[in-house]
Amino acid sequence: MDKIYATGKRKTAIARIWMFPGNGQVIVNEKPFKEYFYDHMVAEDIIFAPFRVTNLLGKFDIKCTVEGGGKSVQAQAIRHGIARALVSYLPDLKPILKKAGYLMRDAREKERKKYGLRGARRGQQYSKR
Repeated sequence: MDKIYATGKRKTAIARIWMFPGNGQVIVNEKPFKEYFYDHMVAEDIIFAPFRVTNLLGKFDIKCTVEGGGKSVQAQAIRHGIARALVSYLPDLKPILKKAGYLMRDAREKERKKYGLRGARRGQQYSKR
């Protein structure tokens, strides 16, 4: 098996994933994932979720680059990319990953601020006097 490439997205984060057989090592932006996500405790649960659901934990090495968004959103983008890479490697895993919700691209993004308003939708505060 050669390298498998997939892209994962969430909000403004984009993760490019290269997956190949190995022992479960994950490198994010040239750093081990524990070093990259040092302050984010649930990143490990998020990233390894597709492997846990498919019982393939520790079978593949992951090398990825991720940019945009915060740490949590980056971890979710990596999860999306890993799920897509697993499906391109083993198409029979698609129903399992789809049911778990890891193949769906969560397209919710922040709505832009409009002029004359304080945010995307909130108007100005009413003042009686």
